[in-house]
Amino acid sequence: MTLLISLFIFNTCNLISPKPVDNKSQLWTPPSISQGMEKAYFASGCFWCVEAIFESVEGVQEAHSGYSGGKTKNPTYSQIGYGNTGHAEAVEVIYDPKVVSFKTLVEVFFGSHDPTTLNRQGPDRGTQYRSIAFYQNDTEKITIDSYIVKLIEEEVYSNKIVTEVTPLVKFYYAEEYHQDYEKINPENSYIRNVSIPRLNRFKAKYPHLLKEAH
Repeated sequence: MTLLISLFIFNTCNLISPKPVDNKSQLWTPPSISQGMEKAYFASGCFWCVEAIFESVEGVQEAHSGYSGGKTKNPTYSQIGYGNTGHAEAVEVIYDPKVVSFKTLVEVFFGSHDPTTLNRQGPDRGTQYRSIAFYQNDTEKITIDSYIVKLIEEEVYSNKIVTEVTPLVKFYYAEEYHQDYEKINPENSYIRNVSIPRLNRFKAKYPHLLKEAH
């Protein structure tokens, strides 16, 4: 009976969730980037965490939070929270290719989250938290695929890697209050208990990649 009630509640929630209606304009416009910078795109759980991790890497100028991998145009945070827009919380990484390579960013991506948990990262569950490595050209795809092969051959993970490797179609910037959220809200309970510990684990694992290391 408890199971039946749970299933009914779950299905009812799905029925009353708002439809992922397209929005007319983007939620936030980022500042222009410096000449010579390039962009890379990844999704690996809460974008507050992911943004802070990439911004700690030498050669990364900035990281922006947003949404990608779905169909709804200009999705909002509340829309993607129901998991029915198809989008994942993602980040746009602005980096200097003369300082840090795309291959290193791929290493940062895989090394800073668990790519074997399907539709989940830490305490966050849902398709919006799934692991995705986006590519913009054949070279990036080959780099990502080759790194996954390396992880499998070295048996880095005991479980199967479920990361999606997919072409970037469109990246939508999240609302302004999400940008640099961890930096601006250090006392937020989620930031203190999830984001900062995750960042510190990454820093301990990859000290040679950090801005502070140079």
